[in-house]
Amino acid sequence: MTKVLWDQSGGKVYETGVDRGVLYLPNGVGAYDTGFAWNGLTTVTESPSGAEPNKQYADNIIYATLLSYEEFGGTIEAYTYPDEFAQCDGTAAVEQGVYIGQQDRKVFGFSYRTLVGNDIDGNAHGYKLHLVYGALASPSEKANATINDSPELVNFSWDFTTTPVEVGTINSVLYKPTSYICVDSTKVDADALAALEDFLYGTVGTDPSLPTPAAVAALFAGTITVATPTVPSYDSGTHTITIPTVTGITYRINGVAVAAGPVVLTTGQSKIVVATPNNGYKLPAIFDNDWMYTY
Repeated sequence: MTKVLWDQSGGKVYETGVDRGVLYLPNGVGAYDTGFAWNGLTTVTESPSGAEPNKQYADNIIYATLLSYEEFGGTIEAYTYPDEFAQCDGTAAVEQGVYIGQQDRKVFGFSYRTLVGNDIDGNAHGYKLHLVYGALASPSEKANATINDSPELVNFSWDFTTTPVEVGTINSVLYKPTSYICVDSTKVDADALAALEDFLYGTVGTDPSLPTPAAVAALFAGTITVATPTVPSYDSGTHTITIPTVTGITYRINGVAVAAGPVVLTTGQSKIVVATPNNGYKLPAIFDNDWMYTY
């Protein structure tokens, strides 16, 4: 045992700032395989709820204390938002530049970064990556004010709730579903962290994506494997795409997973085939993973 000491050099750690926001939209099977930069973030407030004690009495004493289910939600504030977020905010484009409100709201994923500082390195000490799954934005208020001698930008704000996604068994422990993951750069392997950021922010030839909680855990467990997709072949005579079989890769058309084998185009039809990595796999750093075929 050692004596407890306070305020040692390098031990005065703090957290500040918010940046590198990314919006992720799910495909037809719920995978967040498309990401868009979210500029102008000003605040992300995390607001967990639930986990409230419910006392059970017996024999004239407190017999047990049960906790209610814990939920995760919060508030996003920003000066602007990606065009693709409009559908998550209940807005639909009926024509180019013409929008109508009160439409169905789409579920989205979200990531952002906060900085970790200390008394030696300042704000350059490290950072945390925050990953949010199954978010659903609520209608929000927007105030438009006249320009005066102290003008201010409109600060958009959205409250959101979440629906947890499956985590599964990691290191022989079965975890409950979750809506939130935090990764601390000061405590994880640098190569694994770089691999996660390749997913989150994309690389040359690969789109940004939000990996599942199990895939994130696999990255830091050292069990991630590079899988190089085979380009689907195309017979222009029969107008047939042949989907190959590659370990660790799922091929999707319009967001829907397709089995290996032939896919026949009809007259005037176009299909985009996208190769996505399964849990425990990642694409090469520089690789084009989508192909268009047209009859």
